[in-house]
Amino acid sequence: MVARLHHARKVDFRKARRLNCNDGCFVWHKGIQQSKILSRAQWALLPAQITVRIIRFTATLRGFRNRRVTLVTTLLDPTLYPAGELIALYARRWGIELCLRHLKTTMGMEQLRCKTPAMAEKELLAYLVAHNLIRCVIAEAVARYPVDLERVSFKGCADALRQYSHAIAQARHRKTRRQLWEDLLLNLVRDLVRHRPNRSEPRALKTSSQGLILYSTNRATVFVEISHRNRYWKGRPRHYRALI
Repeated sequence: MVARLHHARKVDFRKARRLNCNDGCFVWHKGIQQSKILSRAQWALLPAQITVRIIRFTATLRGFRNRRVTLVTTLLDPTLYPAGELIALYARRWGIELCLRHLKTTMGMEQLRCKTPAMAEKELLAYLVAHNLIRCVIAEAVARYPVDLERVSFKGCADALRQYSHAIAQARHRKTRRQLWEDLLLNLVRDLVRHRPNRSEPRALKTSSQGLILYSTNRATVFVEISHRNRYWKGRPRHYRALI
């Protein structure tokens, strides 16, 4: 586990088993108050104390102020897991958000169509299977050609796989199908995403997905429905009616 240390925890490296500068091992004791997310039996199974490793560093990004970041991890060996590699691993955490975006937006899982919990679970599993299959194709392309895994486009792979699947299904000979598959892998590594380190990925919508007003207020007391929603202009001037 590698995570950001909670802001309520105070760290004093003078009380740690020092491994390096701003790098040390601490012993955490189980609190008296039971966790709200665990049952009594689960809480009883937790150990009385654990040893964790805390790393503190200063994050420097061009155009932004320096920020002090404190990480906590269960990887205690400084030889097998150097602090620099753990910091680089934490810097890649945004890839998880991008994977969730591929699931929801690229693959269309933002709204489930099924009506019952059992069918909704099957729909989720179908999306996960399709996501893993696309990732397997990307992994095979990277294993075949020496390119960076993170620069292979997930959206491009999904589109290319959709197009090539029809041609592969219609091919009559195994040699032709194999040649089409090799062309698919080659095209994936040719069309790489640009290398954009420290790129900003804000959690925001550019526009509404259907051109409608974003429903974000109370239904009964605040929200007012505007007529002609498809021509709604949120940034209209103060006297916009005189322009009509």
